[in-house]
Amino acid sequence: MSFSDENPEFEAGNFSAEIESLKYDERGLVPAIVQDARTLEVLTLAFMNAESLRRTIESKETWFWSRSRSQLWHKGATSGNTQRVVGIKLDCDGDALVILVEPAGPACHKGARSCFHNRVEGAPHAPGESDAELNEADAPSYENLGETLEALYALIESRRKRRPDKSYTTYLFNEGLDKILKKVGEETAETIIAAKNEDAARLVSETADLLYHLLVLMVERGVKLDEISAELKLRRGPKGANESD
Repeated sequence: MSFSDENPEFEAGNFSAEIESLKYDERGLVPAIVQDARTLEVLTLAFMNAESLRRTIESKETWFWSRSRSQLWHKGATSGNTQRVVGIKLDCDGDALVILVEPAGPACHKGARSCFHNRVEGAPHAPGESDAELNEADAPSYENLGETLEALYALIESRRKRRPDKSYTTYLFNEGLDKILKKVGEETAETIIAAKNEDAARLVSETADLLYHLLVLMVERGVKLDEISAELKLRRGPKGANESD
């Protein structure tokens, strides 16, 4: 079974037989792995029955079955964080689904982009969205934050001018200011959530993501790092001044 929003021959009614033929468990459910269609990041693991899958296909927004409340629920119905469905894939055994979506906000009820935002201590760390932008083969190593920010700013400027394919930064610039602002807001919320927990590594990671998206915003609006530096120096006041002056 496959579904694509870009293929008009896939009408909801054509899927009735395939929906019924899925290998549901004893409760009539199949697990549904929801992924961001652009990044393929896993956003959540939920469960669907035949009716929620049918509604998902018909509305092109995700519907699930809540095992705790024993009822159907439309993702984003109250929060506004809907998920526009652009593809559905069935696994080889017919007992699990992958739902490819364009999310209109966080997937997690705690405000995080993905429900899978808690790291297992000691496990390998998978790179985040912005990590690859610094992972170029000839990228030098920098000793301090200032040099790192300057290098990243220059790289982001280059991405804006050249717009290379398969670059996350290119995607942000192509989408425009509203998308960039939305990502800054999401990363701010995730940084706040990380700060409320005990995992210092998570806070470091989310802060790095926030700084990256702030730099993208600065490049988009033409604000230079030197301007931020000058503003901070002005706020420090004359040499030797302190907060009580």
